[in-house]
Amino acid sequence: MHFTKMQGLGNDYLYVYGVPPKNAGELSRRLSDRHFGAGADGMIYISPSEKADYLMRIFNADGSEAMMCGNGIRCVGKYVYEKGYTDSTRLRVETLSGVKEVFLDVKVGKVRSVCVEMGKAVFGETRTVTTPAGTVTGTGVSVGNPHFVILPGKTDDDTLMKMGPLLERHPSFPGGVNVEFAEKTGRDIIRMRVWERGSGPTLACGTGACAAVACAVKEGLFSPGMPVRVLLDGGELTVSVTGNSTVTMSGPAEFVYEGETDIC
Repeated sequence: MHFTKMQGLGNDYLYVYGVPPKNAGELSRRLSDRHFGAGADGMIYISPSEKADYLMRIFNADGSEAMMCGNGIRCVGKYVYEKGYTDSTRLRVETLSGVKEVFLDVKVGKVRSVCVEMGKAVFGETRTVTTPAGTVTGTGVSVGNPHFVILPGKTDDDTLMKMGPLLERHPSFPGGVNVEFAEKTGRDIIRMRVWERGSGPTLACGTGACAAVACAVKEGLFSPGMPVRVLLDGGELTVSVTGNSTVTMSGPAEFVYEGETDIC
């Protein structure tokens, strides 16, 4: 099996052009292992779609399937364009959370950045959750997948590593949840750390950044439609959220290497 490793701000996946096999979850679990596999946050398959230009299927490092990945979908856009599957700079990509519009910024044949229309952020309740490591208050947000945004939240390593796994699997979130710790640090800046459902701590989370900015706009920390810089461990995304909670995200996508494996 041929695969391409790509990353968006260090959020790395193994990309395969083709239909996922029946054992896609187990394959992702084995190949994502950073000691005994290729090492990644998961695997993404790019397949034909009856509803859009392409279908994106995402499998986390633990083998579970994700509904949406903001960093992953940007890499999908770069993949299909630079590998010659399309010459269009505007794509429609089907995901388990719906069809997303993807816009490619191309210069001299190379995709320099990718903008994604993420749809509307849907807010759940604000709740206080108690864990063995402490108590936090956060807001539930869906951006095609579930998030629990703690704003303001501590962004230090100790908080992330202790609270992240406890909140991901907390009884308050029966299906598990992505957890964001975020704080406003400048006029147009949010600093954010993430514990991703099924993958643990990652360097960046595109949907998490969207969820965090959506919460910040809802709380009046930023004006609707304002471009907000989200500083993550792996780099920077730009997110804007309109008054009706429609979200747009822009950022980079990069190739890492090509590989082959007989693990299947």
